[in-house]
Amino acid sequence: MDGKARTPFRASERIWLSPPDQTGTEQLLLAQVVASNWIAPAGPALVDFEEAIANATGMPHVVALSSGTAALHLACHLAGVRRGDRVWTSTLTFVATITGACQLGAEPGFLDVDQATWTLDPALLDQALREAARARRLPRAVIAVDLYGQPADIRRLGAACAEHGVTLIADSAEGFGASQHGSHAGRGARMTAFSFNGNKILTCGGGGALASEDQGLVLRARHLATQAREPAPHYEHLELGYNFRLSNLLAAVGVAQLSDLDRRVARRRQIFDRYAACLGELPGIAFMPEAPWARSSRWLSVMLVDRDRFGAGPETLRTALEAANIESRPVWKPMHRQPVFAGAFRMGGGVADTLFDRGLCLPSSSGLSDAHQDRVIEVIRAVHLRALAA
Repeated sequence: MDGKARTPFRASERIWLSPPDQTGTEQLLLAQVVASNWIAPAGPALVDFEEAIANATGMPHVVALSSGTAALHLACHLAGVRRGDRVWTSTLTFVATITGACQLGAEPGFLDVDQATWTLDPALLDQALREAARARRLPRAVIAVDLYGQPADIRRLGAACAEHGVTLIADSAEGFGASQHGSHAGRGARMTAFSFNGNKILTCGGGGALASEDQGLVLRARHLATQAREPAPHYEHLELGYNFRLSNLLAAVGVAQLSDLDRRVARRRQIFDRYAACLGELPGIAFMPEAPWARSSRWLSVMLVDRDRFGAGPETLRTALEAANIESRPVWKPMHRQPVFAGAFRMGGGVADTLFDRGLCLPSSSGLSDAHQDRVIEVIRAVHLRALAA
């Protein structure tokens, strides 16, 4: 996309945060799947989608699943997480990161993020693991989170986990198309979960995937995701599994979307850069940093607002944007502040608290036109001007 509006701009038109961006080939591929009658959670499109994910990420073994949440649940299961185990993750994330572990009976723990990346702080994790080792209470797994397209530092996090024999899982639901240390986001973790929800860089209308360098893990995940059915002419089960496989229909949409991945990432990065150029010089405004060893996909463009310097806080901006029919959202509320996790283990949290208190996610779809982005920028500037005049 060159940034031009696909349809004439109307001021009353709703500007969404991150709506799907279709390539134009989705309907053709869907029609082919319907004509083939492969509309179950099996079929050629599913195989093609898994191969395309492997090619895009460099992770050779992939199983496509019903959601990113399902992928994380399976990853925890395969890591051996059982009732009473500990599972740690970044406190600045969406609840789905830790849901699967909790449903398996684990005790969640939340660690603060690094100011320079907004992802799990490697130094803090190293400290927490050393203290847990001395107390003989190590976690079974650690889940690193790629935040808003910014990859976690898998190299450092992985080294800290490896020293103590702890499994590192990557929640790359928000990181598809990003890279870290020359590899795709999440690569280097024991298992990596992806999401293809409707608001992600590419979508199947839902869906997810679990990827790994270990073929045995993915074969095991595939077995568990199909109700753990044994290879027998009748229905034979030696254990309980899950109904987690992706539909062949939705996989066809994913194949169409994946063919356009590079443009989507480039366009989201362009949108982020344009916000930063047009708003970054306003007093009290800053934008999410990018690690020198990473290339963020900029899934969402995230702005920080200093109330005292800008003249208004992020909630005032959010309501002003909503009044102009523009969707925006606060940064994730830290897990250690969620009532459902009251009393859970935590270490730090001040950085995540500040980001939540000051952060605002702006419209960022790869289908966002320059005209629509100009409208977002105009509203934010107008709030600042009103604050100056007050």
